Amino acid sequence: MEITSVQSFIDYYEKVRARTLRLIEVVPPEQLDFSYKPEKFTIGDQIRHIAAIERYMYGETISGRKSAYQGCGKELADGYDNILAFFNEMHRQTIEIISRLSDEDLNRKCLTPPGNEISIWKWLRAMIEHEIHHRGELYIYLNLLDVKTPQIYGFSAEEVQDMSVKL
Repeated sequence: MEITSVQSFIDYYEKVRARTLRLIEVVPPEQLDFSYKPEKFTIGDQIRHIAAIERYMYGETISGRKSAYQGCGKELADGYDNILAFFNEMHRQTIEIISRLSDEDLNRKCLTPPGNEISIWKWLRAMIEHEIHHRGELYIYLNLLDVKTPQIYGFSAEEVQDMSVKL
């Protein structure tokens, strides 16, 4: 998918974010420190990571600055309400940064953290892929905890199978 319009990208990204938020809304606050294994991201870390990478890596680099990502620990936000506020504020700031781009800017190059050049539109596409990757991990974490999670597009795989023609 090539991104050629800033506004159409933002519209799409907001739909991706809405699906991520629907999942975060079912996280039990008492499970924010859950991880499937010691030394791996907790649920709270996953949420903070999506937010911090979005703003401090992608937001900074598309602005022509170096990545300022410093991790996803509790020092950024602790507790369900604070994590959600951080998540939403980082997104608001990043959307503001993206909104300042022109459609022509999407073809401009920016630098990834190791210093590789990439077109801004490709970097923005990677930002969405990154969020979806971590959202998938959150689904697994919540399934391990037997938390009922929302269907991403309204139907389960089993429901789609039932609605499908039999070959």
